[in-house]
Amino acid sequence: MKLSFSRRAALGMIAGAAALTSVASAASAETVRLRFHTFYGTEIDPIAKKFKKAVKEASNGSLRIQYFRGGELVASDQFADAVSKGTVDIVHGTGGYWSGQVDVGNIEAGLPGAWASVDEAKALFDSPEVEALLTEAYSEAGTVYLGKGYGHNYDLLTKEPVTSLEDLKTRKIRATSNVAKVLNAFDIPTVYLPAQELYIGMSTGVIDGAIYGGPVEYEQLKLNETAQNYTFMNMLMPGWTETFLANPAAWDKLSDEHKQILNVAIQQFADDIHQWLADGNAGVADGTFAYATLPDADSKALTKAAQGVWAEEAARSDRNKAFVDALIANAKAQGRL
Repeated sequence: MKLSFSRRAALGMIAGAAALTSVASAASAETVRLRFHTFYGTEIDPIAKKFKKAVKEASNGSLRIQYFRGGELVASDQFADAVSKGTVDIVHGTGGYWSGQVDVGNIEAGLPGAWASVDEAKALFDSPEVEALLTEAYSEAGTVYLGKGYGHNYDLLTKEPVTSLEDLKTRKIRATSNVAKVLNAFDIPTVYLPAQELYIGMSTGVIDGAIYGGPVEYEQLKLNETAQNYTFMNMLMPGWTETFLANPAAWDKLSDEHKQILNVAIQQFADDIHQWLADGNAGVADGTFAYATLPDADSKALTKAAQGVWAEEAARSDRNKAFVDALIANAKAQGRL
């Protein structure tokens, strides 16, 4: 049968389209896409964009990140459960979110007095002993432990200047439960308020101060309009650590090359967030806050008082005890115990 030119052209176009579809499908099948969920919001979007680009370029496009901000897919306190079930492939949170599910959660997130500098925290978490404890704990929880990120300042903001712990005995301080237990040992009254209530609480006198974050966090909440005295407590720096977990099935399917690319990119992502926090705190305008530091003796006293909190966590499991023993050894080596 003799085909007209238009008929042949039409068939050629159909065949070409089919071939392109086949190539596209093959390319799509070769591209690995991972759902990555952080607890941060839009504030770190530039860092997230850099992270996604780094993964794409390092893999020549064969590995892509589908990025979800805090609350977009699952609640942050459900991260460990979500990643173990495969709802997401990788999560970026902090251990306190899932302490009820993973025994070491509170300890690795940051107990009062646990470390006093980023270098100290990194040395602790990079030690084979602690890394093995975390790997084991998260494996039992049905996840793969990928590594750590580090927060920044976590100190005291008050209406009136603070020169010692003694000054706080007549003031009501907002604090989380573990910090409150330490402050209560010095007869310092505490109360808990969520972040969104700190401005009203401070401005109306419900609280006289708060332990919540660093200068940049207080400025973002406009708390500098109600209180200007920032006191470094030397109780916990960084004030929190961050944890990256992967779904075992998703992780096992990755090639060694893709795993290496992700490990490098995630570490850079974590470092970029830490630097962003550091730059934010350093960039708060002069005069926004008046800065002071607790006497060294008071800071050491806080660490000693925190031993009750450490003991409570140690009692939860043999693994927790081993982790707390590492904290104690480190604090002694640093001269804080």
